[in-house]
Amino acid sequence: MKRYTYQESISQIDKLLLREEDTQEVLRKQVADIIEDVRKNGDEALFRLTEEYDGVSLDTLVVTEEEFNEAMTTVSDELITVIQEAGENIRAFHEKQIESTWTYSPEPGIVLGQKVTPIQKVGLYVPGGKAAYPSTVLMDAIPALVAGVSELSIVTPPQKNGKVAPAILAAAQIAGVHRVYKVGGAQAVAALAYGTETVAPVDKIVGPGNIFVALAKREVFGKVAIDMIAGPSEVLVITDGIDTDPAIVAGDLLSQAEHDERAMAILITTDPAFGDAVEAAIAKQLEEDLGRKDIAAKAIADYGFIFDVHNLEEAYALANAIAPEHLEILLENPEEALEHLYNAGAFFIGHYTPEPLGDYFAGPNHTLPTSGTARFSSPLGVYDFIKRSSIIQYDRAALKKVYQKIATFARSEGLDAHALSVERRFQ
Repeated sequence: MKRYTYQESISQIDKLLLREEDTQEVLRKQVADIIEDVRKNGDEALFRLTEEYDGVSLDTLVVTEEEFNEAMTTVSDELITVIQEAGENIRAFHEKQIESTWTYSPEPGIVLGQKVTPIQKVGLYVPGGKAAYPSTVLMDAIPALVAGVSELSIVTPPQKNGKVAPAILAAAQIAGVHRVYKVGGAQAVAALAYGTETVAPVDKIVGPGNIFVALAKREVFGKVAIDMIAGPSEVLVITDGIDTDPAIVAGDLLSQAEHDERAMAILITTDPAFGDAVEAAIAKQLEEDLGRKDIAAKAIADYGFIFDVHNLEEAYALANAIAPEHLEILLENPEEALEHLYNAGAFFIGHYTPEPLGDYFAGPNHTLPTSGTARFSSPLGVYDFIKRSSIIQYDRAALKKVYQKIATFARSEGLDAHALSVERRFQ
C-alpha cells in the first residue's frame, strides 16, 4: 500500500488518486464503431458481436419463460429467500423516495405546480463478465418499478453455455423485470439506445459495467438519458483505532479490492501503529484462500492507500476531498463525524455496519457515484426514474394584471413576437 502524511497529500490528492484509463482514445473509437454497427445492422450485429467478444453463438437474444423457470429451480432455496428478503428491504427504503404531483394557487386565477411522471421505458445493464451480480438487478430494478416505469428491460452478457446466469434471472423474476436480453458490452448499450428488430429502444439506461459500457453510455447520452459514468469501486475507512480490530479493517478494504484490479481501498487513521497493523493484516489475509485474491492483491498494490493524520479534522478534510463511493466511519463516536463529512456516496456508521451490508441487504442503493463525483452526485434512486414537468395556469383576469410587464421584458430582449403573443389577448 502507498502511505502518505496529511501534508504530503492534501494539496495533491487528485494526482495521488488518479486512475488512468489505458488507451482510452483507442477504445472510444472502437466503441463508436460498435454503436454504428448496431445502428446499421441491428440484430445481425448483436449476434455477430456476441460471438466475437463473448465467444457465444446464440439462437435468440431474448430469455425465454422456460429459462426463467429453469433458473428459479437451479438457484438454491436459501439464496432465493435471501434475494426476496433483500428485495423487500430495498423496496421499503425506496418507497420513501416517491414524489407526487403538486400544485398551489398564489392568488385567485393562478395555478402553478409540478407534474411528476415516471419515465416509460428503461434499460438496465447488469454486468456478467468476471462475476454475476443479482444484487445489481435488485438495486437497479426495484427503484424503477417503485417509480412506476412501465417497460423495464435488462441486458446482460450470456455465459459460455448461451444462457444468462441463473441468479441474475432469479433476481429479475423476483424484482418484476419485464424482459431480459442476452447481450452485453457496448453493443447492448447501443441496442437499448437505438433499438433493433428484437431489442426495444428505451428512454434511459442505468447500471454499471466495464470501460466499454461506460464509454458507450457516454456516447449515446443525449439520444437517451443515463444514470452516471461509473468507475471502479472505492472504499474509504476513517478510524481512530480505538476498540477497532485491524483484521476487521483489513477485511473491509479487501472486500472492495476484490471487485476489480483498479478498485481503490483507502485507510485514514490518526494512529500510525494501527496503520501498520492493518497493512500486516492485509498481507496475512491475502495469503488465505480468497477466490479473487490475485485481483485484490493487484488493487491493493496499485490503488491501496494509508493516510496518516494528526487529528480527526485532518481526516474529515481528506475524506471530503476524496469524496469516496463508500465511507466507513469506525470511530469512538461515529455519529458525530456526520456533522463534518459531506462528500460520499454512502456513509457506513460504526463497527457493525460493514460496506457489504449496503451492497446486498440493508436497503439503500448500492449504485453510487465514484471517482470523486460524490461531490455533486447521488446514489441511484426513485428520483432517477421520474421526470418533472411544470404546471402553469392563469385565467384572463390574472394575465391582464401582468401582461404589460411581460411585454416590456420580452422587448428588452428583442423578442417582439413574445410581447405580441400576450398583448393580442387584450386588443
